[in-house]
Amino acid sequence: MNKLFALLLLSFVALGSPLAAMADQCSNCGKIRNIEQFTESRSGTGGAIAGAIVGGVLGNQVGGGTGKTVATVAGAAGGAYAGKKIAENSEKTKYRVTVRMDDGSLQTVEQSSVKGLEVGSLVKISKGKAVQR
Repeated sequence: MNKLFALLLLSFVALGSPLAAMADQCSNCGKIRNIEQFTESRSGTGGAIAGAIVGGVLGNQVGGGTGKTVATVAGAAGGAYAGKKIAENSEKTKYRVTVRMDDGSLQTVEQSSVKGLEVGSLVKISKGKAVQR
């Protein structure tokens, strides 16, 4: 009886091992291979629009009649130009993270922060970003 029990227990353990190994596999997991920092220039369009609105409102506060119209147009044009230049000169630091996936493939993601991550970190790709597992 003890031999039969031991044999059954051994069989369940042996059969359970592949199931446990499959549960541990992660289809979107891997190890960071490279982290590259780069800067991204922003488009000046949003700044131009905001500048034009602010400049137009301020210009509209000046003068009266035809002068008021000229001041509004000049304020909008000046504000658009200034806003565009300010926006174009602002840069944003981003990171390109290359991950060797558990299946052997490479996947690269871009993200604004790599806090807590370094080459060799075990990560999971979630919502297009590398995060610690």
